[in-house]
Amino acid sequence: MVKSSPLHKRFTFFDAILAVLLGIVAIATIYPVVYIVAVSFSETAYIVQNQVVLWPKGFNLEAYKQILENPRIPRAYGNTILYTTVGTAINLLMTAVAAYPLSRPGFFGRKYFMIAIVLTMFLTGGIIPTYLIVQKLHLIDSIWAIVLPNAIWTVELLILKSFYESMSGSLRESAVIDGASEYRILFNIMIPLSKPALASIGLFYFMGHWNSFFIPMIYLNDNNLYPLQVVLRDMLIFDTSKETGVAQQANLTPQALKNATIFISMIPVLLIYPFAQRYFAKGIMLGSEKG
Repeated sequence: MVKSSPLHKRFTFFDAILAVLLGIVAIATIYPVVYIVAVSFSETAYIVQNQVVLWPKGFNLEAYKQILENPRIPRAYGNTILYTTVGTAINLLMTAVAAYPLSRPGFFGRKYFMIAIVLTMFLTGGIIPTYLIVQKLHLIDSIWAIVLPNAIWTVELLILKSFYESMSGSLRESAVIDGASEYRILFNIMIPLSKPALASIGLFYFMGHWNSFFIPMIYLNDNNLYPLQVVLRDMLIFDTSKETGVAQQANLTPQALKNATIFISMIPVLLIYPFAQRYFAKGIMLGSEKG
């Protein structure tokens, strides 16, 4: 008698309901992206008549041409890449350094430092005091106003601390016996073995910087320093005369320019996330370590 394989179990009513719900969630997630891409590549007449649904009608690249010719958007795109790259690098370095002593049971004042750190998840200094500090440090209208006030995120710090604690203590003991300093243990042993966790929190840091518009809007007064998200916000909310004028001159609808800009802003995320996903999945398993 041949027994049925566990992989071929009977499809139950619960499985059907779950499949339907997941299908609805997938459609709700994917459709806005498909619609944005379709509108950005469509002819103006079809956009005005609301005939674009899932596929571009009257293939047209004029919106992307106007975006590349408008110096404001490429400049903002470069600013976003700069802020995200520098900010994520500082985030990972500061988080890795701060999490190591907190993971050591013998660290002096560890309990009180942890209490103070966890309190920041519930209590903050507020926007005005933070702005005054940044202003007194003469960081307004600079990249440092974007990256330094958010150098360490509490949740990501706790994740990396837990990862350090899950690693075998024999690694550190062997390094201490060989005469390695704490700095060498951190940078030569702990950090290289923490790549899955660092990639996991690095993805969150990357997304936070890439999508940030509120902090740059507060600390940056020079339009030439604006990141792409601030420029995109102005296009979506205010529909300024500058963007409208560009659309009229190119015989385009403002929707085509807006959607093309949105799609361009999504490209780095769509390219990076598939490669970072495997590290993200490993980073979730904080206790995993090969012996």
